[in-house]
Amino acid sequence: MPHQVITGSGSGIGRLIAERLHERGDRLVLVARDAARAEDLAAAFPGSATIVADLARPETIARAVAAADLPDAVDSVIHAAGIVALGAVAALPLDAWTSQLAVNLVAPAELTRALLPRVRAARGQVLFVNSGAGLTAHPEWAAYAASKHGLKALADALRGEEAEHGVRVTSVYPGRTATPMQAEVHAQEGADYDPSRWIDPASVVAAILTALDLPRDAVISDVTVRPGPR
Repeated sequence: MPHQVITGSGSGIGRLIAERLHERGDRLVLVARDAARAEDLAAAFPGSATIVADLARPETIARAVAAADLPDAVDSVIHAAGIVALGAVAALPLDAWTSQLAVNLVAPAELTRALLPRVRAARGQVLFVNSGAGLTAHPEWAAYAASKHGLKALADALRGEEAEHGVRVTSVYPGRTATPMQAEVHAQEGADYDPSRWIDPASVVAAILTALDLPRDAVISDVTVRPGPR
């Protein structure tokens, strides 16, 4: 039975990934920022384990992983957590840079490092839910896009480093998707939010599950998911 570690399972794409994997019987290990959230996730996904780690404080992750009751082999680590704060370079405060880099880039790197021995034991997979902003940066998106460009670099380097251990690495680049984060983005942009204009999260999750379930003779290294014609 596969063991899947997931960040960001409280909402959006991460939540739907957890639901799909739980429905089919996979064993989940859910990363929660505090003990209360861990209890909520364990209740929502019976039989799952948790790692209590605040991704905004990457320096605490290794200790949290060591303290968790984890299997010796982990089939996948799915990085779906993220935060966004928009603003022009001329106006964006320092903490908007450091917080997004911590959660969106440094925490995935540190969690991956801490779990790699278990992923290697399973000849498993690390999957990064990136963003279209990880490929192209637009005005007002500098800090978020920088964190996601860095996440692409992390995945590309990791893919080459871990091939000898049989570990697959995938980056998924969704366009605008109808999630709570997208509603927050629209609020920051001062725009009306109409979820019907954007990708259904289920479509992104379908691409993610395809990458996870691909036979071992191949790997989907990068996949871009864009809104279809209306």
